[in-house]
Amino acid sequence: MTQPTFILVHGAWHGAWCWQKLVPLLQASGAHVLAPDLPSMGADTTPAAAVTLESWATCVAELVCAHPGCVLLGHSLGGAVISATAERVPGQIRLLVYLSAYLLADGSSAADIARHDTASLIPANMVPQQRGLTCTLRTEVVRETFYGSCSTADADLALAMLRPQPLKPLVTPIRVSDSNFGRVPRAYIETTDDRAISLAAQRRMQAQLPCAPVFTLPGDHSPFLSQPEVLARILISI
Repeated sequence: MTQPTFILVHGAWHGAWCWQKLVPLLQASGAHVLAPDLPSMGADTTPAAAVTLESWATCVAELVCAHPGCVLLGHSLGGAVISATAERVPGQIRLLVYLSAYLLADGSSAADIARHDTASLIPANMVPQQRGLTCTLRTEVVRETFYGSCSTADADLALAMLRPQPLKPLVTPIRVSDSNFGRVPRAYIETTDDRAISLAAQRRMQAQLPCAPVFTLPGDHSPFLSQPEVLARILISI
């Protein structure tokens, strides 16, 4: 069977740079891989004030429509983005893959889930920036939050690449329906030692919106850096 196109959607504070180890592994399998910077993230210069969850979904939907039958993967907050994208263009997506990601029911937001995730380091360590338009994390918790299983070199590089996160996509309730988003198959890759979205929170979301298959990875929130070969094998297998 022809290998699909993978579209990789990064999470909060991150950019396309986070996939640098994973992309060549997927390409080596024969797959076509796209890893965009969401507006205002990575190298993109869109002002944070112009960013919403819907604007992010619009950008990803344009890519999806140019590559119908793609596998759309979202990491962390990217899970909300791929769900909103599936609501817009469900017939263009072969599979949604949630990588330690926010899998949100209709009317809920990433901030709602985070507030009830007592094992997450994010809610207590967010620092507002730009008069409330963006936020950062306290420097002393970033490595444990995202990169606890990563090498020092990978963690240091990632820390240098993080950008302030626009707040609107975090706090905006998602709007998804059974007739659109709900008809796209979805898989989940959960991470057991995650301090950004705890395993308990990941499983609560899956209980509400079941996925199949589900894979369990021991380790941190960033397996694309800490265990890219294992992650690539999973993605190629599904």
